[in-house]
Amino acid sequence: MTNDITENLPDEVIEKPFLIRVILALSTVAGWCSASMILIAVFITCQMIFVRSVFNQSTIWQTETVIYLVIAATLIGLPFVQKVRGHVNVDLIPLLLPKRIRYFLALFTVLISALIVAVMFWYGFEYWHIALKKNWVSDTVMEVPLWIPYSALPIGFGLFFLQLMADFFSLILKIESPFGLGDK
Repeated sequence: MTNDITENLPDEVIEKPFLIRVILALSTVAGWCSASMILIAVFITCQMIFVRSVFNQSTIWQTETVIYLVIAATLIGLPFVQKVRGHVNVDLIPLLLPKRIRYFLALFTVLISALIVAVMFWYGFEYWHIALKKNWVSDTVMEVPLWIPYSALPIGFGLFFLQLMADFFSLILKIESPFGLGDK
């Protein structure tokens, strides 16, 4: 059943509930944080290359820091990529399905994704908590407290779960069309 008021309006025109707008804003902030971490990692890599090639010095902290930044950027960037539908998807099957079945397939897909991400969040949180409680540090010269880089697991998967829930409720409330296909 379609809503006659919102049937022909683009997604940007339809007023989204406050909670969904908050989640979308969090996903945008996560995207900016992720992009910043990648940019910082690039600058550190350039600095590392300069120090090694010009001054012929060894690097101590750069490689480990870049690795942690890129992993954190990947995890924390998940909700933003979901928000902008940047994940790889194949829409051949949804295009071939009738609208009603496409709608239920989209609901099923989002719920299964949310379930998997919730499990990842749970184990990521547990892993982070163990590292914090037992004061784990990296086996390097820097001896980084591992709860810091491991915090990207619950943060990234938690925000990703929230974004999936926003997508789910946007489908339920007919704010967004299944798979972003509109009337195709």
